Amino acid sequence: MNKLVLASNNAGKLREFAQLLATLDFEVLPQAQFNVPEAEEPHFTFVENALAKARHAARLTGLPALADDSGICVSALGGEPGVHSARYAGEPKSDERNNQKVIAELQGKTDRRAHYVCVLVFVRHADDPQPVIAEGEWHGEIIDTPRGENGFGYDPYFLVPEKGLTAAELPAADKNAMSHRGKALARLIEQLKEKR
Repeated sequence: MNKLVLASNNAGKLREFAQLLATLDFEVLPQAQFNVPEAEEPHFTFVENALAKARHAARLTGLPALADDSGICVSALGGEPGVHSARYAGEPKSDERNNQKVIAELQGKTDRRAHYVCVLVFVRHADDPQPVIAEGEWHGEIIDTPRGENGFGYDPYFLVPEKGLTAAELPAADKNAMSHRGKALARLIEQLKEKR
């Protein structure tokens, strides 16, 4: 199997990516295994941040790298929290405080549309001139009262209208099939198959 470093220390992401990329003969290893510190994410777009993380991990390990940058964009907030989703309410990171801030900012607004975004970037090496980039979106709306125990981040407040459930109420298999990350990963795998 080919080794690939995941530019993340998130155990859930590692499991998900490892399972799906095994079909392409990739062994996915977390960047922590190589003592790679988290990369800076100073950019205003998901793609720039994901590319910076992938190049950082590849440079420090000498291996191909995969990174994702994801977040939630709320229409009535001009696309915020966007790339700031994980730290929307400041440091230290707190899902609870981030959600409270979004709900507070939506008070009195009737437009509750929101969508999750995931951008995945795969680089063969740190200076790869042709990174493989895949994007996925998942559309829904923000509700005021959290529901469900299965999610993280904004999931308990993210209602999927066609299901009548929040992302945190969906069974894992349904969530993975519908989610922004699931869609982006499916697109990435298709591109990697084509480029082999």
